[in-house]
Amino acid sequence: MLKLQYPICCGVDVHKNLIVATIVTTDSKGVSEYEQKSFSTINSDIQKLHDWLIEHNCYHVCMESTGKYWIPIFNYLETDIDVCLTHPKYVKAIKGKKTDKKDSRWIADLYKFDLVRSSFIPPKDFRQLRELARYRFKLVCMKSSEKNRIQNCMTVSNVGIGSVFSDPFGKTATEIMSYLLENTADTINGKAIRKLIRKNTKANSDEIFAAISGYQIESDQAKKLELARAHLKYLEGMITQTEIELYVRIKPYWAFVELIAALPGMSEISATIILAEIGVNMDVFDDAKHLCSWCGLSPCDNESAGKKKSVRIAKAGAYLKPLMVQCALAAVKSKKEPYFAIKYGRIKKRRSHKKAIIATARMMMVCIYHMISEQAPFNPTDYTELMDPHFNQNKVVLNDKNVFAYLESQGYDPSLLIKSNDR
Repeated sequence: MLKLQYPICCGVDVHKNLIVATIVTTDSKGVSEYEQKSFSTINSDIQKLHDWLIEHNCYHVCMESTGKYWIPIFNYLETDIDVCLTHPKYVKAIKGKKTDKKDSRWIADLYKFDLVRSSFIPPKDFRQLRELARYRFKLVCMKSSEKNRIQNCMTVSNVGIGSVFSDPFGKTATEIMSYLLENTADTINGKAIRKLIRKNTKANSDEIFAAISGYQIESDQAKKLELARAHLKYLEGMITQTEIELYVRIKPYWAFVELIAALPGMSEISATIILAEIGVNMDVFDDAKHLCSWCGLSPCDNESAGKKKSVRIAKAGAYLKPLMVQCALAAVKSKKEPYFAIKYGRIKKRRSHKKAIIATARMMMVCIYHMISEQAPFNPTDYTELMDPHFNQNKVVLNDKNVFAYLESQGYDPSLLIKSNDR
């Protein structure tokens, strides 16, 4: 029999313009009474919902996370009421006669028996950090898209800058591209182009001149390049402003940023974004495995009739997982701190590059969990054994010939050993 957890609770079905709330009150005999009311999503009605719950002595509310519509409701209620936000798949009603009122009642019935899995909602300051961090992610994606458009224009116009420069958006390449837009293939001057080439450029002037000779930028491509380059510059400025705001808001937790940034392959901006996603309170996660699963770095558990159908990593962590993979790629290339590089190399021999990178990212997340929860620097238990090639040379391998001598050296008397008859 199910055990009642919340004698008075409320189930809320959230929509864009409508909120349907159902308060269920269960007495000691298990008899439940329902009271239902609908509200709009304007501020005054959300305040009425808050007052209505308080009047009925209801301090436990469960609602599904529908898009972004749950956020203003959560912000209103979180101060005075315990709000359980859950994924819609955990409160999906049985197929049939489905209405908003029945959905609200179904959520309330599930929640009163504590059958609803709550989502992780960080504190308000970290929610604000997370919004900025995710906006930065979108800006970086837009920046990559503009770079791809610029490279497409170069390809169409027969400008081979991307073939001779390691970074087609570096200072030398950018200045040469600006010069090409101001001139035509007949009016370009080799001396002027050579003056634009910086000393640290790997490609020589002959290779660069050969890559751009015979180019032809049509009027449509020229206009597209002009707009795309202006937008790219604008996006870079917005990303910089977003990062400055992130640094300002993370200042009270800067000690945690420095801890995480000490990991190989991790920078301060990466540490800030990770903290914006997971916070600094690790008690919300059962253990490091739970955190890795929440980030989407653990294999799925899909088994039926003794057969595993899939062991791919989960789709969770849409914002955090790509960042951890990028940090893992940087960590395995670190020569100053090759701890993760050694781990990656061993896994890659048995598995593959992609699986080894995911495993490395998971190791890094486990380290971050313990570093935050213990407030301790990066110091894994197998660090000395892995980094010191002479560590295992003094390790004693026991066998029938040296076991008694080893026991005597440790202060034991082998003559007191009793022979077992089980063998």
